[in-house]
Parts: sequence; structure tokens; C-alpha cells
Amino acid sequence: MLHDLIVSPFLDGYLALRPGSAAGARLPEAGYEELRALVRNDSPVPTWFAETVAQVWGLDLVGKPVSKAVLVRERSSYGFSKASWEINLGCNFACTHCYLGLKEFSGLTWEEKVRLLDIMRDAGVVWLQITGGEPTIDKHFQDAYRYAYSLGMMLTVSTNASRLWEKSLLAMFEECPAYRLVVSVYGATEESFDRLTQRRGAWKSFKRGMDAARGADLPVRLNIIVTNDNAHETDAMVALAEEWGLKHHIFSNMTPTIYGGPESLLAQSSSHLRERSAFTGCNAGVTFFHADPHAKVSICKVGRDDQIDLMAEGLEGLRRLPAISDALMLRTGGCEGCQLSGTCKVCRPLAKQFQEAKAPLINYCQHGMPKEMVHA
Repeated sequence: MLHDLIVSPFLDGYLALRPGSAAGARLPEAGYEELRALVRNDSPVPTWFAETVAQVWGLDLVGKPVSKAVLVRERSSYGFSKASWEINLGCNFACTHCYLGLKEFSGLTWEEKVRLLDIMRDAGVVWLQITGGEPTIDKHFQDAYRYAYSLGMMLTVSTNASRLWEKSLLAMFEECPAYRLVVSVYGATEESFDRLTQRRGAWKSFKRGMDAARGADLPVRLNIIVTNDNAHETDAMVALAEEWGLKHHIFSNMTPTIYGGPESLLAQSSSHLRERSAFTGCNAGVTFFHADPHAKVSICKVGRDDQIDLMAEGLEGLRRLPAISDALMLRTGGCEGCQLSGTCKVCRPLAKQFQEAKAPLINYCQHGMPKEMVHA
């Protein structure tokens, strides 16, 4: 492990975090400033911080130099704390429900990836989700992960688990622990799993990766994906998660592709659609942003209009995101003046995607629901 702990500004406060752990500790501003000063020399960890660390994580830092144990992040005036990054859209599966549509292998050079991660660090990003496509098959994935880790980021990787058995990946996660690995589950049997992923042998590679991840005690959480191909195995997938002792979440409501295409909706199991909660707002474009494989930044994975090219504009380009977010959230395109907008189930960018895909209203709008289910 390159550092035991990360100390970082976070929104309007300060946090102490430990890579690989979900626990954290809030710090006073004076404590942050003290650690920031002490990290510049070989001064030992102050007593108050050593006691906090022992209480939260059971670590003994007494007498250890701050510079050897703690990575102290600098303040940022940009106000972002979280980001997601599609390192590459390429994938070794071809899932029928995938919202990415055409998955091309393309992206940044290594030097550009380093620049993007530096920009994220300078923007204040502490939590970074690396996704794809399948991120672990990107030729720069391990180098990018290690570099982001060295910058003091808490890392989540979204993966299909097909490569988690590789020794180099397991060694990387041991040396640089992930905050979380989010693994998608596409079936409980070889037949349905391979049918949904449209790849013979997908189930075997998934099981091999999961066996290795569980053996290494990696922080895995499961996303159980329910479609027409595997809906009959929903209970079996849940049972598998419970057998493994892993937290899980069921996803059954599909979205159009990022290009506004309807093909991903065709895989949806209509009998497993779940009623969405009312959309009450989010911080997309304000404290969070998304970067695609070419460092085109948007407010989130859904609202990809008015992207900012970070390779052209640099860090300063991120200052335009809040205004873009405000504009994208306006009720337009047939939604303005809607009397049900106060309890709408989706954000405006997602509604626009459904509208472009000419999806049935039942997928996203209360106007397509039975009257007894509508709440004005």
C-alpha cells in the first residue's frame, strides 16, 4: 500500500479515508491544516489523529511520520468530489441490454489519461468510478488505476469479473485496495448467462473471476441484471449472491442507448419493470461529472449533451458544468407545463433519451401509468 490513509477536503468539510475501507472520519479544519503542515517533514502523527485512526480502523500509527502514513489532498476551488470515467467503450461481452450501443475500442493515449486524472485530482475528485465497456481489458487500465490511486482517490471499478482471476490484477488490488468492485451478474446458469452476453464461455470466465475475487476477499457488490433472457433466474441469481454473502441490487428497468436508440429496451422484461421513485434532483454537473473515453465531460452518464473537451479546454472548462446542468434539467420537449412534473420519475436528460428512442410512456412517464398509480 502506497499510503495508509487519505486526508482530503470534501464538500464543506474534511475527511480521513482508508483505501479498501468503507469507513471514514470527519476532521475539523484545524486538524486538516495541522496534518497538511506536518506531512511536509518527518514529524510523527499527532496523538489526536492516531487515536482517531485506531478507533475507526484499528491501525497503530503512534510514532509513525505523517509523510509515511498519510496522503494529504490539497483544496480545490472547483467543488467536485466524485466522477466516473469510461476508460474505453470496448468490451469482451456483447450484452443485449447494453446502453452503450456500439462498443468501439478507442480512447486516450497514456499521456492524455495521465492528464485527465491530474485534472480530476485538481478538480477535487476523491471518489472515482472507472467503468467501460469492460475497463479491465483496456491496455492502460492497471497503470491508470495505480496512478489514480497514487493521487489519493478512492476507486470503484465496474466490471463483468471475467478478468479478475488474473494474477497481475489480484496483485494490484492487494497493493492498491479498491473502495468497491461492482460486478454485473447476467444469469445463474451457463445457458442464460452466455445467451445474454452473446459470448460462449462468458459464464465460465465470470465464475472463475468471482471465485478469485472472493478468495482474495475483494470488496465486491453485485448488480443483478434482469432481462428477457434471464428473468426466469432472478431468484436463483439472488440466491447465488446470498450464498456468496455479497450485497446485491436488482436492475430490471433498462434505458435507451447513449445515442438515443431503442435497441437496449427490447431486452427488457416487461413483467419485471419496477416503479421508479420520484426524481428529487441530483448534483450532476455540480459536485459530480462524467468523462467518456476521449475526455469529453458531461454532467453524468445520461446527460451527455453540451460536452466539454478537457483535452482542449483543460481544468478551467469544468467551471461551465453547473450552468450546463441547469439548462439540461429544464422541462422541455413536451414536458414543460406538465402538471405531474413535481413527481416525475426520471430526470429531464433521461426523459429526453426515452423520447428520442420513441419508447412507450410506461417506461418513464406517469402519463403512461394507470391512473391509480399517478400522484400529482
